[in-house]
Amino acid sequence: MARRNRDDDLLMEEDELTAAFLGDDDLGSSAPAPQQQAPTDGTDEWDEEDNVLPGQLAVDVYETREYLVVKARTAGVNNHDLDVSISDNTLTVRGTLSAGNEEDVENYFLQECYWGEFSRSIALPVPVKEEDIDAQLKQGVLTIKFLKLKQDTVKKIQVL
Repeated sequence: MARRNRDDDLLMEEDELTAAFLGDDDLGSSAPAPQQQAPTDGTDEWDEEDNVLPGQLAVDVYETREYLVVKARTAGVNNHDLDVSISDNTLTVRGTLSAGNEEDVENYFLQECYWGEFSRSIALPVPVKEEDIDAQLKQGVLTIKFLKLKQDTVKKIQVL
């Protein structure tokens, strides 16, 4: 099943919604970004420095009568591990998802969870007051509310 907006344009497939963090090159799949690549020389050694890609944070963006709201699932991320900023009507959210202490791990049988750095930049679809922002992290959901600028306060520029 797919979500549709007011114009009935297809937004996202349901299987894409199941991933909290998508890799930059895996935008069309629900697989997490690989943290490292399998060795190609026949050895069993992994090079942890090769191909470490930041995950991409999945978000919902919607509006109410007064607010533009951005929500993101950030379960397992502490608020001190989040960096949220806005510049030129573009919101950027960066953070780190820690797997905890894994020193005792000898072998993974299955590793589907994304651990590590993630980021997402979003051009906001409507003008907002960049000075009046409410950001809260509750129960693993980051919610950022922007007060929308009223259309009559947006400066119109006449092109000659």
